[in-house]
Amino acid sequence: MPANPALRDYLLTRRSVGIAFLKEPGPNASELEQILTIGTRVPDHGKITPWRLIVIEGEARVQAGERLAGIFARNNPGIDEASIEIERQRFLPAPLTIGVISSPKPHPKVPEFEQLLSAGNVAFNLLHAAFALGFGASWVTRWYTFDAEAAAMLGVGAGERFVGFVHIGTPTTTLEDRPRPALSEIVSHWGLDQQ
Repeated sequence: MPANPALRDYLLTRRSVGIAFLKEPGPNASELEQILTIGTRVPDHGKITPWRLIVIEGEARVQAGERLAGIFARNNPGIDEASIEIERQRFLPAPLTIGVISSPKPHPKVPEFEQLLSAGNVAFNLLHAAFALGFGASWVTRWYTFDAEAAAMLGVGAGERFVGFVHIGTPTTTLEDRPRPALSEIVSHWGLDQQ
């Protein structure tokens, strides 16, 4: 396979764009199909597709936020209205959000942990796909990723769980890179560093 300097440079500078900086326009139908196609080209031992995707766009963003706010208010009696309003806005302003669900399948050679990692790869590949099409994106988890009632309301079935939500839109700012770990602090070479 030939070297791809443009891809290398992209990978060296890839950076998530926070949800607050993602505005309209979002991907059109054709772009969304490309994003979903690229997003699902991940390692999948046994070809068992241990993940599903939920697209939240348009008016559904407002409806999902309203339902989240209701669950949040019930779970937090006496919470102030400003906090409830934050929950109403969870899928705004980004024009599109893709919920990535780990949906493990029974398989004698593919443990559930490996299937969960495959789902995580889908979320990360969705980021790459969005950036490749000129959009910004951010992969996040929030309380509703782990709350059974909220997750079910957003589409999780029995035995499934969200690995996160990928928000996609047009970036309104260019963000500076954040500090990255020094390789010398996180990389070792087995056999050379072992006692």
